[in-house]
Order: sequence, then C-alpha cells, then structure tokens
Amino acid sequence: MGEQPIYSTRAHVFQIDPNTKKNWLPTSKHAVTVSYFYDSTRNVYRIISLDGTKAIINSTISPNMTFTKTSQKFGQWADSRANTVYGLGFSTEHHLSKFAEKFAEYKEAARLAKEKSQEKMEMATSPSQESPAGELASPLTPVTPPMETLNGTDELCDTTPNSDSRPEPAQNALAFAHSPAMTKHWEAELEALKGNNAKLTAALLESTANVKQWKQQLAAYQEEAERLHKRVTELECQSNQTPVIKSQKTELNQTIEELENTLRDKEEEMEKLKEELENMNDLMEQKDTLTQKLEETELRSRVLEEQLAGAEQRLEENQEEQENFRKSLRTLLELLDGKIFELTELRDTLARLIEEAS
Repeated sequence: MGEQPIYSTRAHVFQIDPNTKKNWLPTSKHAVTVSYFYDSTRNVYRIISLDGTKAIINSTISPNMTFTKTSQKFGQWADSRANTVYGLGFSTEHHLSKFAEKFAEYKEAARLAKEKSQEKMEMATSPSQESPAGELASPLTPVTPPMETLNGTDELCDTTPNSDSRPEPAQNALAFAHSPAMTKHWEAELEALKGNNAKLTAALLESTANVKQWKQQLAAYQEEAERLHKRVTELECQSNQTPVIKSQKTELNQTIEELENTLRDKEEEMEKLKEELENMNDLMEQKDTLTQKLEETELRSRVLEEQLAGAEQRLEENQEEQENFRKSLRTLLELLDGKIFELTELRDTLARLIEEAS
C-alpha cells in the first residue's frame, strides 16, 4: 500500500552545525509540518518534513535511536545515517510530549519488526552473529538552540531550557455690577476650554499614533496574506503526501480568512477614527471662536475697570469737597448762632430802656 502518514504536528526544524557540532542551524523560516510515515512494504517508520518542495527531514527510525527533551518545548535525536542531529522547537510542551510518545511507540514497533525479520533470517539461514546495519548512538550531548522569532510572525520558537514562554458712576453702575460676574464666567469657560483642548490634543495624538500603527499592521497582514496565498499555490502543486497537504491547505485558508476579517475590522476602526478626527476639528474651531470672544470680553473688562477706577477717584474727590463744605457750613452756623444771641440780648436791653423811659 506504500507509505502513509500516521501522525503529524507542527514545529520549527533545526540541524546541528556540522562544523562546530554545538550550534543549531534553522532549516525552516517558520513552523512546518513534521509527520511520521509508515512504509508497509518495507515495514519501517520514518520522520519526514517538507519546506515547500524541499525535504528538510528524512529520518528512518531505528531501535537504537533516542529522542531527548532538552527543554520544555525542544527535543532532539541523532540520525547516524544522515550523519546529523535533528532538533524540533514546538509551540507548547504538550506538542513536544505527544511527539516524544509517538517516537517511543514507533521505535518499539521498529524494534519488534527488526526482531521478526531476524527470526525469519535465522530460520532461513544459519545463525549469524553479525549485527544488521542500524543506527549508531550519537556521541553528541544534547544542545539547546537559542530562542528565535521566525518569519516576522508572533510564533516564538522557544528552545531554551528556561524559556516560558475678564461714564460716570450712575451711568455705569449696571456694568460695574455685571463685569466681575461675567469675568468669572468667562474665566471658568476658558479653564474648561483649556482642559478640553488638552484632552482633545492628547486624543488626537493618540489617534494619529494608532492610525500609523494600524497601517503598519495592515501592511504586515497583507504581506502575510500574500505569502500564505503563495504557500497554498505551492501546496496545490505537490502531488505526494496528499493528506498532509490538504491539512496544511485547510489551516492556511483558515489563517487567510482570519487575516481578512482582521483587515476588515481594522478598516472599520480607521473609518471611525477619521470621523472622530473630523469632530475634533469642529471642536477646535468652536474653541478658537470662544477664545476670541473671551479675549474681547477681557479687553472690555479692562476698559471698564479703568473707567471704574477713574470714577472712584472722582467720587472720593467729590466726597472730600462735600466734607469741607459741611465743615464750612458748621463754622458759619456757629457764627450765626453767636450773632443771633447777641442781637437777642441787644433787643432785650432796648426793650428795658424803652420801658424805663416811658
């Protein structure tokens, strides 16, 4: 029946640096599908992963292979036939554990298949002490690759052990009575306008920054959508491994739909922001008009205050003149009282003299 995929997952793929035998080299720019395949004809299990049309993992599982977890999201195994060490960075610890469980299961199945094959060979021929060609344990110690963000996406390849993931007095009395109240009113209005102006300015700056950020995000989403469309086209061109390709195509189509929905949401938000900016411009014009009226009121208030100060000064001078006039009248009255008293005494004396003479 040929080779069929029996388990698939997604991970970032690495290979050991053949020169240093210490550093990890990424073989995929983003997470790719990694699958276990079973070849019923040869009775073998293989781990295969494709990046486009390029096979970046092609490893046959043998009984003496060991899959080692080097951190919460990273694991590795050595393949002596390919003369390399493969490393996989998963998005979650659960995916890593599941992959390791499958590795152990298929490794055991490979061991049983090998034993059956040996038994058949022993029955057909004489016992042989030769060991069949197999995998050699790698002398490399587990190496932990660095944490990387791949392909400009939010998917983080966490592969380190500690990663977790305001006239006259009589004429201006009414104006003097209303001027302080109007000044206070306009001062309060000015303070309120200043506060609103500060809030509007802050909101405008924030909205401008958000628009720029959303434009960048929209451009990134568009680039990602184009890349995913290309990826879908590439996958459609592949004829082998049909179940894996269909699964990847479904996932990519879902991602594209999500990105298109996100783009529509961002466009609606930008339209709302444009309406808010227009409303803010109207408010700014109203604020400028009120500020001009307030300045005119303050100018009139200062003119009235100067007129009031002149009127008060003239009033004080008039009051002082009236007080001096009163003092002069009192002095004159006292003199008149003395003269009247003298005239009264003179009249009485003349009357007595007239009576004595008669």
